[in-house]
Amino acid sequence: MRGDSVDITGHRLPPDLPPGPGPGGRGPGPASRAAGLLLGCCTALAGLLFLAAGGAALAPSLLRPRTRAKALAALTGGARRLAGWERRRRTFFFGDDFPARHVSGQRILRYLTARTCAGLLTGVVAGLLAVGAALAGLLLVGAVRGTLRWGELPAQALLGGVLLFLDVQGLLFLEALDSRLARECFGPCERELLRQRIDELATSRAAVLRAVDTERRRIERDLHDGVQQRLVALAMLLGRARRGRTPEQADALLLQAHQESQEVLTELREVAWRVYPTALDTLGLREALGGVAERCSLPIRMDLAAIEALPPSVETAAYFVVSEAVTNAAKHSGADTVLVSVHRHADVLAVRIEDDGTGGANPAGNGLTGLAGRVGALDGRLRVHSPQGGPTTIVAELPCG
Repeated sequence: MRGDSVDITGHRLPPDLPPGPGPGGRGPGPASRAAGLLLGCCTALAGLLFLAAGGAALAPSLLRPRTRAKALAALTGGARRLAGWERRRRTFFFGDDFPARHVSGQRILRYLTARTCAGLLTGVVAGLLAVGAALAGLLLVGAVRGTLRWGELPAQALLGGVLLFLDVQGLLFLEALDSRLARECFGPCERELLRQRIDELATSRAAVLRAVDTERRRIERDLHDGVQQRLVALAMLLGRARRGRTPEQADALLLQAHQESQEVLTELREVAWRVYPTALDTLGLREALGGVAERCSLPIRMDLAAIEALPPSVETAAYFVVSEAVTNAAKHSGADTVLVSVHRHADVLAVRIEDDGTGGANPAGNGLTGLAGRVGALDGRLRVHSPQGGPTTIVAELPCG
């Protein structure tokens, strides 16, 4: 990676959410949305004129089977241009980011018809709001000049407030309808969303299988190259002690064997912790992360909040994200300190690990790929930001629902 934050889990937006903001990362303001809504009234008028004029001009050709295809293609071509304007309006004023894809002619015509009706209704509601504002101004002027009695003002204000509330709610509903229509036309359909979801699940399952296989190979390597070799050395020391010619030599070999056995137990305990920490079951995530900080060669600052009563799968994933990220920082980053922050926000557990090392972490590496598979299996997200020169930041978002 060379500087930008990368989401290596690759999740797409769920079907019930609108497209996110554009490249700026921030949503549009109220003024931009209001301007886009008012402009939509003008484009709806253009759509009405096109549908009325085009439908009337092409009606004879649409009724004839021989000319129906050409007339429908001509009508669809014009509708596609108007729909392109609507798409650019949604992108500019509302920050929508629709994928580049071909939309069928029937879908374009349905969208343009529904969008025209919704836009014209928006214009009527906006006009009523403008008329209400003008009447409110006249009412206030009449009260100031004395042509309106002050006793009538509260009733008029109450009635105007109710109508204003209904008018604003109508505009908010029509804005949501406009967004929904655009999403249904330019966004993926339910079948495409289902296919994307199936692809995500298949990719996630394959990543989990690869991560499990990699972990199994690492455990086998640790046992074979580490614990097994130490046990062989321990057996050799005990054999030499049994064959010792003098008590002093035997005692020295037994002392060396005792030290070797302590080192074997320590390494075996480390391997067991890397497989699965029993502290998660007995003491919880807070104590398990404390064990990570104790075993790490770097100083770690912990910021833990609201991490009790988490699902076991979320606790396990959070532990391994922190453990793997801290281990990588200690081995490869050249960092002096590591900051670990684990906070729960509503139904999402946010895990953030930041070190002050040299950066340049590769999100395609085995360690981060395994973490991405583990996080993706829970429908979570893993983001890595590691520019050259540092710092490296790893953020995992784990659903707790």
